[in-house]
Amino acid sequence: MPRLLLALLVALLAFQAPAQAEIRRLAFVQDDGTLKVGGRTVRLFGIYIPPTNRVCRTSIRPVRCASRAVLQLDLRVDRFVACDRVARHTDRSESAVCRIRVRNSPLGPDIDLSAWMLYHGWAVALPNAPFEYLVLERIARERERGIWGIPVDRVTFR
Repeated sequence: MPRLLLALLVALLAFQAPAQAEIRRLAFVQDDGTLKVGGRTVRLFGIYIPPTNRVCRTSIRPVRCASRAVLQLDLRVDRFVACDRVARHTDRSESAVCRIRVRNSPLGPDIDLSAWMLYHGWAVALPNAPFEYLVLERIARERERGIWGIPVDRVTFR
């Protein structure tokens, strides 16, 4: 009888617990700028990563080729991410605010990846983005960072 009561109590508590939308897993950056997190395709909320010329990062093996913006995101996302889902899309992907922990960052210890991309000029804020994202994009434009800076076409291999 005590086991049955304990099982019912555990089941009742599990049933009443709110569904958690947070995803905490190792993330892999895809060529289109989305993240693959535990088998899910996650788009960074509030930003658009414009296509830029493909370049190859030759300082690592295997060599990684993608757009400049995607390579910058890939350099930043080399660890676990914590994502809070904002929306689900018909293609089964999700939009989420994803964060990573970083020491000594001007954006704080928990970096919002969308904010980081905007701050460094590698993304454009979408119309539905938070006001802070629009400000970060404006700062990057004014400082000619990332896609707003000097255009770089290709890395030449010798």
